[in-house]
Amino acid sequence: MSVRKATDPAPRTAESTHRAPAPGAEPAADGAPAAGRVAVVTGGSRGIGRAAVSRLAADGFAVVVGYAGNRATAEAAADEITAAGGRAVAVRADVADEEQAAALFTTAEQEFGGVDVVVHAAGRMSLAPVAELDLAELDAMHRTNIRGTFVVAQQAARRLRAGGSLVTFSTSVVGLAFPGYAAYSASKGAVEALTLILARELRGRDVTVNTVAPGPTATDLFLEGKDEETIARLAAQPPLERLGSPEDIAEVVAFLASPAGHWVNGQVVRANGGIV
Repeated sequence: MSVRKATDPAPRTAESTHRAPAPGAEPAADGAPAAGRVAVVTGGSRGIGRAAVSRLAADGFAVVVGYAGNRATAEAAADEITAAGGRAVAVRADVADEEQAAALFTTAEQEFGGVDVVVHAAGRMSLAPVAELDLAELDAMHRTNIRGTFVVAQQAARRLRAGGSLVTFSTSVVGLAFPGYAAYSASKGAVEALTLILARELRGRDVTVNTVAPGPTATDLFLEGKDEETIARLAAQPPLERLGSPEDIAEVVAFLASPAGHWVNGQVVRANGGIV
């Protein structure tokens, strides 16, 4: 039997909810590291994507919070940013749908003037031994993890401004070969290949492309379907002897999105506490 974990159900159409700065709130200071820059974050309503939204906003980015079905949590993320004086908009979109993915970028351009950073955190996980995996689940996972990444990367390649960055997500499980993770790891191996090749295809654009490969991280996607014993065993494996947090991974994303990280390009960045 397979265990399915997924982002929210795919919507039929893209829709946005604009969040202007709260009355009396000051906009991000001109001295903020990313003042005037714009980020699009898919899977931004929860988990690593949600942490990346908050971290980038703290650096001064205007943020498009992409989500599939968790409208309330996506709007809460946007509200939190605007309450602090930042700029944000929540946009519902299926990342594997070309028109809806394009709407994320169009919203960023219309509301904030362009796109400087894309963080593609939307993903889907299905776990089962190869002999038992439901092929319908395999197809659904590939639609989100492979096609979805390709569609978002295609938009990023066309629309990122000079000095920009695309950050995709793989997994450290690719290097761990955990039983039951074959299909998921294979989908993320495809993400790694796409990311590294795209970095070279964008030669001369001054745009970086990297993928972050988290280890076991305490997100709903990771924790769902696991008992306490399994979670404890996985938490004990890294030399740092704990699960990662979404905030740990968001720090890596923020670095790759910053001028300080711009010399890092075409890399798989493992953020896993030393598990591999």
